[in-house]
Amino acid sequence: MSEKKRMINGQIYRANDSELRADMKHARVLTRLFNQTTEEQQDYRRELTKSLFAESGSDLYIEPPFRTDYGCQTRIGEHVYMNYDCIIIDVAPVTIGNHVFFGPRVGLYTAGHPTTAQERRDDLEYGKPISIGDDVWIGGNTVVNPGVTIGNNVVIGSGSVVTKDIPDNVIAVGNPCRVLRPIDEAEEAYWAQQKASYFEALANE
Repeated sequence: MSEKKRMINGQIYRANDSELRADMKHARVLTRLFNQTTEEQQDYRRELTKSLFAESGSDLYIEPPFRTDYGCQTRIGEHVYMNYDCIIIDVAPVTIGNHVFFGPRVGLYTAGHPTTAQERRDDLEYGKPISIGDDVWIGGNTVVNPGVTIGNNVVIGSGSVVTKDIPDNVIAVGNPCRVLRPIDEAEEAYWAQQKASYFEALANE
């Protein structure tokens, strides 16, 4: 079995394999080109991200600079926004749903390394997938660790380190990240009222 197949299957592998180095170089070239674009080159940015990721929906907007290992193991849904300095280490599959916001310096890290020194010296590593649902907002400087699933309609507070799965419809924060409270009907009613007041004010201007 090739090292690439081992990596994709979530098995122990070595990343210094020639096939994987070529895939990583391809991602490096595309991200370098992307990070050198200007605000007037939105169509070119979309071409580059379509070539970089396994899938990406409409209205994907990434603020440069951006970094990823492979890109080809990342699938991104519709209407996704990533702020500055986001990093996706996708040695295992990364799935990002629809209507997802990332604050600055969000990191999704699927890569893991042995806890024993000799095996790290032997360049062995592995990956575990990360999955993020729909309608998720992840605050700035948040790290999502290997193997984590974040549900739908979730807010992750800035500076969090997400080490375990987060269920649907909650606000979670901290290191390690824990559920702070549910997003309940009262919270939804409050923000619906705020939105109504905003549009009413616009109509009266």
